[in-house]
Amino acid sequence: METNQTQPSKPNSHMPMAIISTVLSVISCSIIPSTIFGIISIVYASKVNSKYAMQDYEGAVRASKNAKTWWIVTLVSIVVIWAISIFFIDSILGEEFMEEFMREYEREMEKANQ
Repeated sequence: METNQTQPSKPNSHMPMAIISTVLSVISCSIIPSTIFGIISIVYASKVNSKYAMQDYEGAVRASKNAKTWWIVTLVSIVVIWAISIFFIDSILGEEFMEEFMREYEREMEKANQ
């Protein structure tokens, strides 16, 4: 007796976004932890096709969801790291930089007025 079972559709592997988010983390110099999160996303994305081929449909869906979660975590961590970096640079160098900028500006204005 044969059963006519239809194969579920293959879930999205999210490989392009996993790779893009990992490359962005390297380019943006957010190497740790962002690149690690991106690599985790690539690993899960690569499992989707193999699990689907082995007819582990639930495993393929889980791997797909994990890949998506990790590339989102990668992008969010890049934004957070850059926001923290900008905050610290501004709080450490902000006042000194502006004071020096204003002194230089005033010197240039005095030269222009002479």
